Order: sequence, then structure tokens, then C-alpha cells
Amino acid sequence: MAKVKITQVRSTIDRPIDQKRTIKALGLGKINRTVEHELTPQIKGMIEKVKHLLSVE
Repeated sequence: MAKVKITQVRSTIDRPIDQKRTIKALGLGKINRTVEHELTPQIKGMIEKVKHLLSVE
């Protein structure tokens, strides 16, 4: 399966709790932190929920 690099580029301050939990579940939490995940349907859905806070490669 394909790998995807996810970088948090915006803060979670003043965001709904479900978006904060999604960011935490992806392994992020600080701006400019980058993680690498397999692109599964679950990860793709999580990225879609908070795509306005992320940069995806």
C-alpha cells in the first residue's frame, strides 16, 4: 500500500473536540510535525476530516 506523509500546518486552537482528537489519532499535535502512514481507507477519512489543518504528500 502507498505511504503518505502528513504535516500539521495549522493550530487546533478554537477547533471542535472531534477535530482535535482526529489530529491526535494521526500522531500529530504540534505545528510542523510530520508523520508517515499507510494510506488506508481509515487514514484517508481522518485526513479528509481535518484537511484544512494539514499538508499531505
